[in-house]
Amino acid sequence: MSARAEEPTAGQRVKPQSERPVWTLTLENDLTNDTDRYFTNGIRVSRTSAIDDVPQAVVDAARPIIGTLGSVRWSIGVGQNMYTPSDITEKNPDPDDQPYAAWLYGSVGVLNDLAVEDGRRTQTSVQLSLGVVGPSALGEEAQSLVHDIINSPSPEGWDHQLHDEPAVLLNVERRWVVPSERVFGNLRGDVAPHVGVALGNVFTHAAAGLTVRFGEPPEFDYGPPRLQPHTPGSQYFAPPGEVEGAFGWYVFAGAEARAVARNIFLDGNTFRDSPSVDKELLVGDLSAGVVFTFGDLRLSYVQVLRTKEFEGQDEASLFGAFSAGYRF
Repeated sequence: MSARAEEPTAGQRVKPQSERPVWTLTLENDLTNDTDRYFTNGIRVSRTSAIDDVPQAVVDAARPIIGTLGSVRWSIGVGQNMYTPSDITEKNPDPDDQPYAAWLYGSVGVLNDLAVEDGRRTQTSVQLSLGVVGPSALGEEAQSLVHDIINSPSPEGWDHQLHDEPAVLLNVERRWVVPSERVFGNLRGDVAPHVGVALGNVFTHAAAGLTVRFGEPPEFDYGPPRLQPHTPGSQYFAPPGEVEGAFGWYVFAGAEARAVARNIFLDGNTFRDSPSVDKELLVGDLSAGVVFTFGDLRLSYVQVLRTKEFEGQDEASLFGAFSAGYRF
């Protein structure tokens, strides 16, 4: 069964043409900044549906959170995150440094795009991730394999990683989007503030921030996808124009502040003793990047600076985020 959007009111926007599902590969790694520590790698493969091609059970589960239905999509994905201390060549890691940890998960999410007056939109996303933190997440195997391929030092301290623990994470985000305005010739710009909350034994935090874009952002492009925790984006994107093979681009910058109550990768396991450090209660991300759209293909790169996440951390984290999406 598919969910149908409610009838649009006057002034609401129609869905984009050539609506098709999108498959996306997202990769985040600190190799782009010649480091190998803290959040060191994340990868996810996901599929986002066309509008209204959503199982009724998924809509019913998310409806109490997303409220009035507009244009609704849903997504599924699998991913893995890895975290390591500053010196991966030490067999006995510094107990005051980032613990070794990996997180393997599957996720299902709903994105609701609701048009309001004056061409403005709200975008509400709900995502549930279920998986495991610990040796069963295969962090040691994945990092060792990659380091063998790229001839990097072998990680020696995975024997001290967090223990196996079921991992549950619920993310809810709301973004407010205003129509883009011409700022220079045919180039346009827009600003989109957002708020969010994460609940679970993986992350528990409240977040707020904004994203500024400039260039030729398609009307239904939500920004490049990111891995949790992040400034929001989306696997879905619209074509840059009605002409087949059209080219589009934009640059963007974003900022997000998080009030952190729990981060399992710093606090350690929930129900048993494990490596841990004293986390910072306020963490921020600054990001900037570029997006190119070639017909049904979207490529993006984001550079991220994340403020110190735990007491005694040497310096802020730097890593890059790459994504490639294709509309099938």
